[in-house]
Order: sequence, then structure tokens, then C-alpha cells
Amino acid sequence: MTTPSGGSTPDDYWRRPETGDGEQTGRPSAAPASASPSAYPGPPPSVPPPAGWRPPVHLQPAPPRRLPPQDMADLDAAEQRSQRVTYGFGAAAGVVLVVLVCLLCSRVIF
Repeated sequence: MTTPSGGSTPDDYWRRPETGDGEQTGRPSAAPASASPSAYPGPPPSVPPPAGWRPPVHLQPAPPRRLPPQDMADLDAAEQRSQRVTYGFGAAAGVVLVVLVCLLCSRVIF
């Protein structure tokens, strides 16, 4: 980024260049008298859709089904069983790791 030098203000760097007719476009001016042929005319006018433009609906979806009741006691029991299995595998893996570390340390020491 270059900085302006000389007697200009810091805002001059961000102003638009002059149009060539002596006016600066950085300042707001009155509305133009006539638009040039290449000016953007704006978006086309919106027209509301005609009445009945939606396609006809022939099939109605079935109402949602009721979910089966949940047995909370059975769900709790299943969760406790899975927790015991997880803790069992974790304990077994911990024992195997402790035995391996002890074996490696005994080989280093002896």
C-alpha cells in the first residue's frame, strides 16, 4: 500500500478519481439530468403471480405415526450393561499396558 505524499489529506487516497468534466465524484451531487445509455435501469418491475398458479395436489401424505412407548427401566439396564462392558475392556487394556511397561523396565534395569 502506498501512502499519499504532498499537501493532500488522508482521505484523498480513498476518493474516486475525477470524471474529466471538472467534477469530483467523491462528493455527492444532485440527481443526473439524463441517464446514459449504458446506465443500469434497475430491476424489472415485479408482477404478482396469477391466482391459482400452484399445481393441483392430488395425494395427501399420511399423518405421522405414533412412536412406540419406551421402557425406561429396560433402557437404563441396557445402558448399565454397556457401561460395565466398556469399563471391563478399559481395565483389561490398562492391565496389559502396566504389564508391558513392567517388562520393558525390568529388561532395562537387569
